[in-house]
Amino acid sequence: MALSFLYHLARRAFELVRVHRMEALAKDMEILVLRHQLSVLRRQVGRPRLTWSDRALIALFSHLVPRERWSCFLVTPSTILEWHRRLVRRRWTYPSCKPGRPPLPAETVELVVRLARENPRYVEPEIMWS
Repeated sequence: MALSFLYHLARRAFELVRVHRMEALAKDMEILVLRHQLSVLRRQVGRPRLTWSDRALIALFSHLVPRERWSCFLVTPSTILEWHRRLVRRRWTYPSCKPGRPPLPAETVELVVRLARENPRYVEPEIMWS
């Protein structure tokens, strides 16, 4: 919760600055993104594995860098969108159970119906209506 709040606060702060200094800010953000990606690449060998904070920072800076300069990112715009989709999917998952009583097994229903047919005098009215 706190990380989400800080992320949104930082994003709004960067957007306010962007309004005033669009071109200079775009260059500065591109440099920051490149430096951060270099630090990510230096601490690992092989394919880069981005942490949650790396993804959040890249997603934050992607709003501030113009689309024509997105070639500086290690990931494509579709990857950033997929990160967002996964985050939303994890956040808004609900249990798949339906309200109410779970259904009876088919054998139980067949047994009750058979007993109702065989013993019409001893059957409760609720059984006959089902």
